[in-house]
Amino acid sequence: MKQFIVALLISCTSLCSLAMNHRGMLMDEYGMIMNANSDQLPRDCQKISENVDITIHAGQQYAEKFTGKMFAFDNQEWNVKPCAKINITFINDDQIRHQIMIHGLPGYLYPEGMFHLELNGAGQLQASLILPSQKKTYLVHCELPQHMEKGMKAQLKVDGGDGNLPSIPGISEPIKKDLYKTDWSKFAYALIAISALFAIIFVLVIVINSPRISALTAKIKEKLLHKTKL
Repeated sequence: MKQFIVALLISCTSLCSLAMNHRGMLMDEYGMIMNANSDQLPRDCQKISENVDITIHAGQQYAEKFTGKMFAFDNQEWNVKPCAKINITFINDDQIRHQIMIHGLPGYLYPEGMFHLELNGAGQLQASLILPSQKKTYLVHCELPQHMEKGMKAQLKVDGGDGNLPSIPGISEPIKKDLYKTDWSKFAYALIAISALFAIIFVLVIVINSPRISALTAKIKEKLLHKTKL
């Protein structure tokens, strides 16, 4: 019986370990790293061309320079050589969950073609990946609901890339522009018309009475000068 319990505990420990490191996914209460790769070369690479250290910040403060956006990375584009090894330090400056996901990577090396870093709140993670030699532009984004649409989107170019992706804040035009419509009610139109009418009447009164206003201004100046002399 004792041996059975020990075996059961070992099996549970092994299953928990597999769950925490499933198909390249490392996860704890603070965040997750998926499909990190620091040593396996893509099939079209003979060696690592360069080691690139990239620090990526995520947070609301980086969206302030983009109209209508709520979240963003501190940079929206990076360019590296073919077969480069990228060491990414991901820093979440918000108290909410953010991710970095890179799509379109070779599936034989990165399951589902994806590299993923995630933090459940403020903190820091570090992981590496090695890019193929293909001249390509990769999508970098946060896949949490509405985070990408609200500005958390960037691009990673290999050898200059094969063009810009759409809707990269500050770089490319969006597929569908944000529209900030005003609800013009009848009351709003009436208020504008009344304001315009009062403005016209005010200008007409000033123009018609300009001689009197000039004379009155002259009298006031004269009295002030007289008091100054006394």
